[in-house]
Amino acid sequence: MIVDFHTHVFSPEVRRDRADYCRDEPDFAGIYRDENARLVGAAELVAAMDRAGVDKAVAFGFPWSDEARARAGNEYLLKAQERYPGRLVGLACLNPLADWAPREAARALDAGLWGLGELALYGQGFGPEAVDRMAALGRLCRERNRLMLVHVNEPIGHRYPGKAPLTLAMIYDLVLALAEVKLVLAHWGGGLFFYNLLKREVPAALTHVYVDTAASPFLYRPDIYPVACRVFGPEKVLFGSDYPLIEPRRYFREIEASGLDAEAARWVKGAAAARLLAEIDAI
Repeated sequence: MIVDFHTHVFSPEVRRDRADYCRDEPDFAGIYRDENARLVGAAELVAAMDRAGVDKAVAFGFPWSDEARARAGNEYLLKAQERYPGRLVGLACLNPLADWAPREAARALDAGLWGLGELALYGQGFGPEAVDRMAALGRLCRERNRLMLVHVNEPIGHRYPGKAPLTLAMIYDLVLALAEVKLVLAHWGGGLFFYNLLKREVPAALTHVYVDTAASPFLYRPDIYPVACRVFGPEKVLFGSDYPLIEPRRYFREIEASGLDAEAARWVKGAAAARLLAEIDAI
């Protein structure tokens, strides 16, 4: 089974009225103001999955700051799951700092979404308040045996839309606050997994942590696949395309070019994701 653990879908309203959403949602505008930044719906995602031979995808929308928009986006994911049974695993997306976030998160999880994600704070790092808010959302996931997927990024290198001002210390503080939560850190976890080489403390903290490969062709050389699998373990690395940003087949070519052995590639491309999804009864 091949599983894409990081994809984005948007309702027809968002795709049609992009300019309206950009005007009201600065973080959305920062990423999607450019008309070349693609917005797709569930049908286009499933068609892309079929082209690439992807069996199942984890899908989510955007962390809207407006409660009504967040609810509408989560409802779209619920309907998409129903329309494509066995193909899509929807996560509820919302602004984690909003006062209404726990209410909408609980509602969406109880309605049938399989976790929270991609939770993001694009304009700031994870300060104490943000960590506390995330921890409260994490408790909702833990109580319901659901997962969390959080946007993090590498703290150095070139700037790009959606890159948050994060440090590794901030990411680690978040990991500690979510210690009992099934936690996926997007975009290779900002590189935090490298510190799995430290003895005792960090490996223990990363027990329930996974990283996905979203946007990897834009951020890392293909060598990261064998390095990450050696340092962190192939069972903790989840193929995620960030579709529609990048087509899945580009990742498959990079995985092959990286020299990753066949067994490790099997874990990365789907076995690790299938095991994690089975733990929350999403398979």
